[in-house]
Amino acid sequence: MQITLGGLVMKNPVAVASGTFGSGREYARLWEEGSTSQEPTPLSVLGALTTKGVSLEPWSGARGVRIAETASGMLNSIGLQNPGVEAFCVGDLAWLATQDLPVIVNVCGRSASEYAQLISRLETEEAVAGYEINISCPNVDCGGMAFGTSASAAAEITALCRAATRRPLIVKLSPNVTDITEIARAAEAAGADALSMINTVAGMAVDAKTRSRVFDRGVAGLSGPAIKPIALYAVSRVYKAVAVPLLGMGGIRTVVDAVEFLLAGATAIAVGTASFTDPLAAPQLVNGLASWCRDEGVHTIGELTGALS
Repeated sequence: MQITLGGLVMKNPVAVASGTFGSGREYARLWEEGSTSQEPTPLSVLGALTTKGVSLEPWSGARGVRIAETASGMLNSIGLQNPGVEAFCVGDLAWLATQDLPVIVNVCGRSASEYAQLISRLETEEAVAGYEINISCPNVDCGGMAFGTSASAAAEITALCRAATRRPLIVKLSPNVTDITEIARAAEAAGADALSMINTVAGMAVDAKTRSRVFDRGVAGLSGPAIKPIALYAVSRVYKAVAVPLLGMGGIRTVVDAVEFLLAGATAIAVGTASFTDPLAAPQLVNGLASWCRDEGVHTIGELTGALS
């Protein structure tokens, strides 16, 4: 089950998606309470944990409604709320250092220089195994997706981050572009070790009774099973366009979902929205994927990557 994602060694290919898992504290408690065995389920069963987005300074996040359910998924407009890197290091990262699993920090900023400054600060923290560069969030007015829709901007940020670290650098791509392979190739050329894909799909919700938009910003990010076909197509296209490995996500709930992403070209996968409906989704997927491989005669999980006929 072991894989290597851009230099990051993972005991299995299952991670959790940024923004859906916090930094793991609440889930660790839920896993312990919800375990069906005599021994509690530790976070260390995961191949890796990706934190919620972290910025240089505290961000207050979006105003008004932040989450709305929709057909086969959910819309969110959280706005990357977080307490800033110093509070993150003292609180969540110090706790994560005790959990015995690779920690990927999702980093975000309002300017290219902020990303590099943030990584420079995190370089002093031993608990950080790698970085996920968030250039694809649709829920902030500056930064976020604005960087991920331009090949030149994506390359600039990737290059600045690459210069700031030798740790694995994973760039998270947006589906809200005309040609995702163009952005992927730009990030790869600028030094990305892997690509994370996809972030949420831009969407909106309308309240017919009040004749108004549900979200203050109008736009929100769609996630869950509704975006799975979009994500699979993006992974399949990018797998053929670049040489770096891919971390696939978007509507993964079942073992079969995970296998489909691997076959489309992903080296590893991440569970996101599924954790909201079932907090034990990720550890169940780890066990289920191992069982599926045994049943199907798959000797190493890497055999599945890109193995579409």
